Amino acid sequence: MNTNKKRNKLIVTAIMTALLVSPMAYSVSEGHAVAATSVSKYKVNTQPFSIEGKKSSIGTINKNGSTYIALRNLNTALGLTTNFNKAIQLVSVSGNGRSLEVNLVNNAINLNGQPVIGPQVILQDNTTYLPLRFLLERMGYVISYQNSTKEVSIQGIKENDLQVKAEEIGADGDGKSLLVYYPVIKGYGNEKVQHKINTFLKQETDKRIMAGSKEMDAVVKANNQLLAKNPKAAVRLPSFDGRFTVTYNENGKLSLYVDYYLYMGGAHGITARIPYTFDLTTGDLISLKDAAGNADYVSIINSQIQKQISSRNLDMYIPFKTIEADRDYYLSHDGIVVYFTEYEYTSYSEGMPQFVIPYSKFK
Repeated sequence: MNTNKKRNKLIVTAIMTALLVSPMAYSVSEGHAVAATSVSKYKVNTQPFSIEGKKSSIGTINKNGSTYIALRNLNTALGLTTNFNKAIQLVSVSGNGRSLEVNLVNNAINLNGQPVIGPQVILQDNTTYLPLRFLLERMGYVISYQNSTKEVSIQGIKENDLQVKAEEIGADGDGKSLLVYYPVIKGYGNEKVQHKINTFLKQETDKRIMAGSKEMDAVVKANNQLLAKNPKAAVRLPSFDGRFTVTYNENGKLSLYVDYYLYMGGAHGITARIPYTFDLTTGDLISLKDAAGNADYVSIINSQIQKQISSRNLDMYIPFKTIEADRDYYLSHDGIVVYFTEYEYTSYSEGMPQFVIPYSKFK
């Protein structure tokens, strides 16, 4: 499988994950959500909803600009299946080829076999509340808010008939730690294409792991030398972790990215984001030029990035001029996403600024 050479440089960072707003909930018995927020009682307000076009009013909680809602009120309309395992304090939500689990003891969240960072749950009146946007956007829905009607709209996304599950590669020992989750396509009708993509992604994962392990070996060697001189010396073990995010699974295309985080014992680790967008007809990677479908795609993207930099008041320590013709990107439901790597143009506090270029801009 051919692929353009990318600027896969590693950038100094610590993983900063923004918590999405707009939540939800599941009825549970009293006293089982140790990790849940247990502050003064929140007011429950009646919120108008449009769920798959069906109008309804549902009681919600607002916390710091986030909307929380009881999951039980959405089960029938959305076709999601929910369950609470009292013995192990686990809430599970499944549907649309996905499975999400929330451990109410430690607030650990797992999506399709892979840990994800998420917000803290809220326990009130024997109900555990979770962010609506955080959950439903990961379950294949689009959520929007109409200012004129104050209505929350929830609509399912028509996706390709396949699932993306997580497989794990982990190893601890020899003075270092490794834990990588990589994507595996399952259930796709074209088995040849499925095998082609899965083989490619596994090869990519193995290549990244090999490179990360090699980087860690230098730190392990230095640590061993220090411990040989002083067995009581405090050393920091290096680690290498990988997590993936599926961003688009529509119209015969699949787009995702993998964040590889390499910690070498310093104040911060090093993160490399590697995106992939596949044509599900052939199993080939799609270039940015082909994804845009417009010969002037570079200038269109440059213009949109400049406008968004200005509107968002991004503090740039290096002026942005242009993207490369083969710039890394991924797809989302709303458009083509181009991003700056950490420290490429902005400070650490900005993370990885992302710029969504609506598909309509390329028409």
